[in-house]
This record gives sequence, C-alpha cells and structure tokens, in this order.
Amino acid sequence: MREEQLKILKMIEEGTITAEEGSKLLSSIEESSEKLDTKKGTEAKWLRIKVLSNKKGEKSKVNVNVPIALVETGLKIGKNFDKDLEESMKDIDIQEILELIKSGAEGKIVEVETDEGDTVEVYVE
Repeated sequence: MREEQLKILKMIEEGTITAEEGSKLLSSIEESSEKLDTKKGTEAKWLRIKVLSNKKGEKSKVNVNVPIALVETGLKIGKNFDKDLEESMKDIDIQEILELIKSGAEGKIVEVETDEGDTVEVYVE
C-alpha cells in the first residue's frame, strides 16, 4: 500500500497529475484498503442440519449445509412453494434461531428427537 501512495505523490511532484487528482486517488486507495480489512475479518458461517437415524448400521439420513446468508431468504422463498412448511415447523421458532445466529451464536442451537426416534441437530459453524 505504501508503494502506491509514493507513486501518486511522485506523479504530483512531476506534474503528471494535479494535487486535487492525487488527493482523490489517495482517498480511493484508503477506502479500498478499509473494505479489504473488513472482509478479512468476516468468516462465512454455515447452518448445518443433520438427521441421525436411530437404526443400527445407519449413520445419518440427512446432512445439509447452508450458508447463513441464504437461510432467511430460503425460508421466505420456501413458504411460497410449500404451504405446509409453516405447519410442519410450528414447534420450531425459526425467528429465534435466526436472531441467535445474527447475534453470533455458534455450536448446537437445536436438538430434537422425532416420533420415530431419529435425532435432528441444527448447529452453526
């Protein structure tokens, strides 16, 4: 980054660009640097859903990994295609789960045992 700034200052000194143009270039370099720094600090999080079978010899029935960024959008879209979705998920407070995720919660956030004895695990990594 320092090298780019020196080149711009050299161009101003040589008269290749005006001081005002140089100032704009220096500002744009600083802005792009700040954007890169904030992106480095954010790690993509995943919502992981596993349905584990209670039967011997079966490991898992379902293993789904969804980027957190798509979860809320996916739920909204899903309601439009499956009218029974809301009924089938009546015992799960999706809004509470989304709030936990947004607040930075990680690890297992839900574990449910079905009537058939299967286990459903929802966690964030």
